[in-house]
Amino acid sequence: MDMDRAELSDFLRRRRERLRPEEVGLPAGARRRTPGLRREEVSQLAGMSADYYMRLEQARSPQPSTQILASLAHALRLTEDERDHLYLLAGHRPPAGRLAGDHVRPGLLYLLDELKETPAHITNDIGDLLAHNTMAEALLGCICSVREQDRNFVWRWFTDPTVRRIYSPDERRQHSRAYVADLRASITRRGGDAASTRLVAGLQAASPEFADLWELHEVAVRRSSRIRVDHPAVGPVELECETLLSPAEDQKLVIFTPPPGTPASDRLNVLRGLNHDEYARAVPAHR
Repeated sequence: MDMDRAELSDFLRRRRERLRPEEVGLPAGARRRTPGLRREEVSQLAGMSADYYMRLEQARSPQPSTQILASLAHALRLTEDERDHLYLLAGHRPPAGRLAGDHVRPGLLYLLDELKETPAHITNDIGDLLAHNTMAEALLGCICSVREQDRNFVWRWFTDPTVRRIYSPDERRQHSRAYVADLRASITRRGGDAASTRLVAGLQAASPEFADLWELHEVAVRRSSRIRVDHPAVGPVELECETLLSPAEDQKLVIFTPPPGTPASDRLNVLRGLNHDEYARAVPAHR
């Protein structure tokens, strides 16, 4: 299936121009010379670089991955029919069925849109990032990538050492075991489909640590925990990590909240005050 760059470019531009900032949780600001969102606003909502999105709109980009398309569908608030059209223009078959696993569940998306002041993100059950808010990026760094594999939290945890820098050694060990046990549970529910089998095989080949933990056959769905992030801009931040599962348990909304009576609330307030460029410089890019 071939990618139609010209039609994809036009479709993205038209969908961008129909959205108002307040519809996606952005301030309206001063009156705009042109309708709709700016390109950099779409790129921020979709978790990709402004340059990459600009090349998509200018029909100059390579074929985007299905994860990139899922993020764009969320950022542009596409209907399911529009989402399918987007996939076809990009040279991919649309996800099978209605509300497939990489199309964000409406209930979770509504909650994420309401959590503007709280770090939160949505993944599918094997760790592929589907959507996030700007506070999650301020806390954790650039958690998106245009590379398909790098948009998976489990893959990046075991293959990119920079991802672990903001966690203490104890946190790193706990995260490693939790990631593997949760992935094991998800794969069993999926029946060992191609995507999850490919992910595990790649991790076993790339990470001896993952391979050793996988052999333990531990199983545990991640629902809640407490983490400590050593943030380079605001210092240590201790947070409650709550996970809300979709009814089918194929997607999860992860919310980071400060425990009562701790300095974490003040430090999150400092993060909210940083602009995008400031916290992008402060936190490792994790690429």
